[in-house]
Amino acid sequence: MKVLYNDGHVGEIDDAAEELHVIRHTAAHILAQAIKRLYPEAKFAYGPATENGFYYDVDLGDTKINTEDFSALEAEMKKITKENLKIETFELSRDEAIKLMEERGETYKVEHIGDLDPAERITFYKQGEYIDMCVGPHLLYTKGVKAFKLTGVSGAYWKADKNNKMLTRVNGTAFATKDELEQHLKMLEEAEKRDHRKIGREMELFMMSDFGPGSPFWLPNGMAVRNALTDYWHEMMVKFNYEEVLTPQILSRSLWETSGHWDHYKENMYTTSVDEEDFAIKPMNCPGACLIYKNRPRSYRDLPLKLAEAGLDHRYEMKGALHGLFRVREFTQDDAHIFIRPDQITEQVADASHLITAYYAQFGFPYRVELSTRPENSMGSDEDWERAEQGLKDALESMGIDYVLNEGDGAFYGPKIDFHLTDCLGRSWQCGTIQLDFQLPHNFELEYVDRDGTKKQPIMIHRAGFGSFDRFIGILTEHYEGKFPVWLAPCQVKVLPVSEKSREYAHEVADALQAAGIRVKVDNRDEKIGYKIREARSLDRVPYMLIIGEKEVEAHNISVRDRSNETVQSTLDAFIAKVTKENDERLG
Repeated sequence: MKVLYNDGHVGEIDDAAEELHVIRHTAAHILAQAIKRLYPEAKFAYGPATENGFYYDVDLGDTKINTEDFSALEAEMKKITKENLKIETFELSRDEAIKLMEERGETYKVEHIGDLDPAERITFYKQGEYIDMCVGPHLLYTKGVKAFKLTGVSGAYWKADKNNKMLTRVNGTAFATKDELEQHLKMLEEAEKRDHRKIGREMELFMMSDFGPGSPFWLPNGMAVRNALTDYWHEMMVKFNYEEVLTPQILSRSLWETSGHWDHYKENMYTTSVDEEDFAIKPMNCPGACLIYKNRPRSYRDLPLKLAEAGLDHRYEMKGALHGLFRVREFTQDDAHIFIRPDQITEQVADASHLITAYYAQFGFPYRVELSTRPENSMGSDEDWERAEQGLKDALESMGIDYVLNEGDGAFYGPKIDFHLTDCLGRSWQCGTIQLDFQLPHNFELEYVDRDGTKKQPIMIHRAGFGSFDRFIGILTEHYEGKFPVWLAPCQVKVLPVSEKSREYAHEVADALQAAGIRVKVDNRDEKIGYKIREARSLDRVPYMLIIGEKEVEAHNISVRDRSNETVQSTLDAFIAKVTKENDERLG
């Protein structure tokens, strides 16, 4: 594919991901041009290509754009592509760039130029009457964008700052071919069907309230799922030799100053005052783990010390960014902090990796691995960062795990390994993480007595597998479309009496199931059996339905219908043994 760079030269790229990025970047400009034609007073902010498409943030004054306007916008975009406008680039001095944008009424672009390094080149791209400040690259002609679709509209603060004006963000996607676009739109349609917020309402898993934005209310059915996942987590902690702890919710400002969070993370923290002293609700569990480590003297024989915590954390997220269980302000991390000697890095990183990959194998998730290195907003010495990054590389390479290097995306206190799982729709989710930290042990003056009698500083590994119980349940809900494996299902068996005559026996069956530790409900409503079956299958999504009629009462057995709609006769004891085995072995 030929592309136009901002220095004016035409280059060739043959990487599919880069080609798609250029197509989407060009599509963003076509969208802006279409908006300007239909809404001449529009003023533009940012309009980048993204991993899944593109968007443009625009100030429309008192005018509102909604999805009903998309057909007109898309028609104008198609018109622009058919015009086959040549795309050109040029460069202006800072003063010339400001003058041009002022003349065109682009106040956000003028402000953006003011934020740039004075030494930075100001480059523009032009297609027909439309001119946009941009670093490129772009296609050579607008006809190169052949397959696009607008996908949504939302609000977005200018510069992502809640103190600034709320702009309109128009989202879209684009692909190289119409077939690829069609496949993507089908995936989006399927994703909408699987939306965990919709399924959560239907199955009564959780709810949200304006009284606590971003804080899930777990309903009885959701708690059943959450408890089953938590039980699995407890078992895995025992299997991988962790000791469980629990740390306080509210801790003194001095602790967060010691940890570095007060300087590096305060904008995401909730703070309060107690006895005229500043406190913060914990956004992370690691400082508490450091205090537990420091509670008594430690020897090299105590290491590794593996402390696991299902810790409730709070982090401030902008209200507009909140999204079901995926982006919340209150969540429970499946956290762990492992204190080790330097000679244990490879062994313990490998052990943590085996735990995380065991989680994903349990649910059938494929995954990929990224190694993220030192960010700009970091603490610690160059030497410590080099040791930490090399330690993670050595561990991954010793295990033969392929990874991608993600420069500059580490935590402020250390580099990290991120595990990105892929769900049934091909979507990627970053969940598991392993972070190597020299900084917090230094800040908290943690020590252990080595075998030679000298005091040494331990290294700290931060490890999470699910990421958080909340978000992971949201992912599982969409992955399974609410049809959880038997061991996770909120209601594993629904007993459906056909008539009044079979209700007594239905309750006897339910009592026996409950006594065996199986989650069961009886549908006692005076509804036709067909209606009960449809609701249990499509709304409640139960793995098993037991249909109890007069024949079952007489034979003292049960009719079992599963999710495939196959119905078989069974004794109650045989069915209990089957479900118990599925629970014990966690089979889907």
